[in-house]
Amino acid sequence: MNANNIEPIETTIIESTESIVVVEISSQTDEMVETEMAGETDEVKRETKALIEALKRRAQAEAKSAGTLTRETYLKAVRQAREAIEGRKLIERDHRLEYAWAVMQDEAEKNWYLLMKEVVDFSLRLQNATKAAWEAFNAPRSQL
Repeated sequence: MNANNIEPIETTIIESTESIVVVEISSQTDEMVETEMAGETDEVKRETKALIEALKRRAQAEAKSAGTLTRETYLKAVRQAREAIEGRKLIERDHRLEYAWAVMQDEAEKNWYLLMKEVVDFSLRLQNATKAAWEAFNAPRSQL
């Protein structure tokens, strides 16, 4: 905060496929994200800052509307929301895709080995047939 007790605000423009939203980022949020996510890209940091500010604004709006609710009801709702966010991953990787890819690789490898086995078996059968034909062709003729 500066001498006038006014916190400097950074303005960030978030572009998505649907719209452009101007989000004001507080210096606290900016500092926290820059410190905690030092190795991330600017885009990741910018989106994280916007998410934090959106959560803050939502919490402030809910706190203002809490006047119509009892304070205890509001606190219970806030605790439940926090526990839900802390208890669940916000972003979960879809392991099904990775699993499907691994299964496809295993199946392809298995099919490759089966194909190679069939080729080797066919080659041996062809060699045996060729050998039998050669022996039959070169066998002495019986005299009648």
